[in-house]
Amino acid sequence: MKKWFIGLLLVGCVFAQAGCSIAKKDIRKVTVLLDWTPNTNHTGVYVAKKLGLDKQRGLEFDIISGSEGGVAQLVASNKAEVGFSYQEEVTYAMTKELPIKAVATIFQHNTSGFASLASSSITTPKEFEGKRYGGFGTVIEEGILRALMEKYQVDFSSLEIINIGAADFLTSLERDIDFSWIFYGWDGIRAKRENKQLNFMLLQDFDERIDFYTPVLIMNTTFLDDQKELAKKILEAIAEGYKYAIQHPKEAAEMLHEYAPETDLEFLIESQEYVSSRYSENQERWGMMQPEIWHSFTAFLQESEIVPLGLDIDKAYTNDYLP
Repeated sequence: MKKWFIGLLLVGCVFAQAGCSIAKKDIRKVTVLLDWTPNTNHTGVYVAKKLGLDKQRGLEFDIISGSEGGVAQLVASNKAEVGFSYQEEVTYAMTKELPIKAVATIFQHNTSGFASLASSSITTPKEFEGKRYGGFGTVIEEGILRALMEKYQVDFSSLEIINIGAADFLTSLERDIDFSWIFYGWDGIRAKRENKQLNFMLLQDFDERIDFYTPVLIMNTTFLDDQKELAKKILEAIAEGYKYAIQHPKEAAEMLHEYAPETDLEFLIESQEYVSSRYSENQERWGMMQPEIWHSFTAFLQESEIVPLGLDIDKAYTNDYLP
């Protein structure tokens, strides 16, 4: 009787293991490429991974930290199924005919802007003249700076642009530069926690047309055409992760901290509370993008001669894959 029972158990184990192997084979690995190191702009994908929202859809998110300016090229060359980018990068990519498309926005309004130390008295682009700007060396970035300084009738050529790359923003601000472009929900919150007073200037305060979508999620256009259902599943899982973060910012921050333990938890919680209230705002569907935002920002870029006329900007984005 014991031998029969043990034999039955062994057979059961073999079938169970076979089932596990089959289940593992059915899981589709999905590479999610970040635009920078893990931060609260990315929380939704980490929540989706932690809660198994990807696994529920037969997916396994492999989240990889990227570097500023490289995501569009990597997604265009099929190195990742989905990546974090920006409306300005996607727009510029159209001029290079890169096969990418924005499929969701993280925020409904631009939470980024220029920041300087409060003691610097830099509060508008008028004061950019003769200053040192710490940036990332992108064409669009330089073009926006030029357009805003020209609007305020000051000399763009007097601005010294320094590529600070991955250098710490606050350290650079106190030592090497006069102002930079930051996300308030990250560097702005960090400065406040460290009792460093900033002048923070939202871009849209100087021109409402630069209230553009940043960050956005992008996918390869061929992937979207050939793997429509897979693309939808990916966005379903990510959208559910962001919806959770909207309702549970503290718990979402704690989940992000598990994947980014080097970042102070209390800081993550404060940052998450700021961004969670801005993920969706008045939109019923997380990630939804409005045509007028794409068209008005493109018009600003064209008027400023940053991108050429004739771009069919409606091909740069889609809401069709959102849940």
